[in-house]
Amino acid sequence: MSRVQAAVSSSRHNIALENKGWDMVLLYITLVLLGLGLVMVMSASIPLAEKQMGQPFAYLQRQSVHIVLGLVAAFMVSRIPVQQWEKTGPVLLFLGFILLVAVLLPGVGKKINGSMRWLPLGVISLQVSELAKLLVFIYLAGYLVRRGEEIRTTVRGFLKPMLVLSFAVVLMLLEPDFGAAVVLLATALGMMYLSGVGLVKFGALILFTVSTMGLLALVSPYRVARILSFMNPWEDPYNSGFQLTQSLIAFGRGEWFGVGLGGSIQKLFYLPETHTDFLFAILAEELGLFGAVIVILLFATLVWRAFLIGLQAERSQQYFSAYLAYGIGIWIGLQAFINIGVNMGVLPTKGLTLPLMSYGGSSIVITLLAIGILMRIGYEAENQGRQQTRPTRKRVAI
Repeated sequence: MSRVQAAVSSSRHNIALENKGWDMVLLYITLVLLGLGLVMVMSASIPLAEKQMGQPFAYLQRQSVHIVLGLVAAFMVSRIPVQQWEKTGPVLLFLGFILLVAVLLPGVGKKINGSMRWLPLGVISLQVSELAKLLVFIYLAGYLVRRGEEIRTTVRGFLKPMLVLSFAVVLMLLEPDFGAAVVLLATALGMMYLSGVGLVKFGALILFTVSTMGLLALVSPYRVARILSFMNPWEDPYNSGFQLTQSLIAFGRGEWFGVGLGGSIQKLFYLPETHTDFLFAILAEELGLFGAVIVILLFATLVWRAFLIGLQAERSQQYFSAYLAYGIGIWIGLQAFINIGVNMGVLPTKGLTLPLMSYGGSSIVITLLAIGILMRIGYEAENQGRQQTRPTRKRVAI
């Protein structure tokens, strides 16, 4: 074979390799959840948008813009090598802390419904805790690679990242954003456990964390009211238990196959936050148990793909990629679990959106950013695995 032919053959092989390795199952599930969420946001928000803005499809139009921006952002980050995220982890963590502090400053942060969670950026507002979670996970994945042995073998090494996490959690609780703090801490603990932290230290930390979170919930009167209303919402169905009772009514009306798309009664100003926190209840009312189970299976499959990507990266000795993939999977799965649990009345009410489905620009864009990084991790792990298993050919001199 001539050198020209060898060069052409090599370039063709590189092009073919470039087109392989993307996890299409993960991509299709993401697009299905986005599409279904967009339809449900339209259905759930029409009465509210008509009343507030005089335009029934106002929230649909805004959510469509959020999705387009998120998909563009996901495409862009999917082209960035994972190694770049690992190198910039400490800088990204510092940026996350700056944002969490800035949102608490008077005149800088924007207060909505009593919480300082949003940072105005011109025509849009950034929910800082959403971005901060992703930045913390990127840093933690890198730290687990750099100091993994120290974390697994010494108490001091184990406590160092916990101090960083505690600082982030405290800043989130000051907003207050209890739900984001719980998701951040639980996801970080999951990442540390999967990196090989011993069960004794891990169990002791979980016990301490649960006790602390429980104490924080009890010292806040509004959180105590939420817990009490969650335990028996029908005791005060027109006050503290209003949201949960109306959500349960939506589930009851949905029965097996729902009342039909657009046929919800609960969205007619009975159930608050129908297009954000309680979107799943409206979905269950309109699409029934069948639609609700489909959504749960889609999220379960998405988390499964994230863990498969992480496992593949770990087998290819790409440990940063593996830990970050696990973290993204735990994060999305846990937030979906909490949101669905709140809607069904099995968990106390928290201000957490349903990933990829609920209305909200920050949630949609940041989650799609995470999906883009996850796609890149899968791409690099797949191609690295091919290179490791490809047989070497010896050239024979003629």
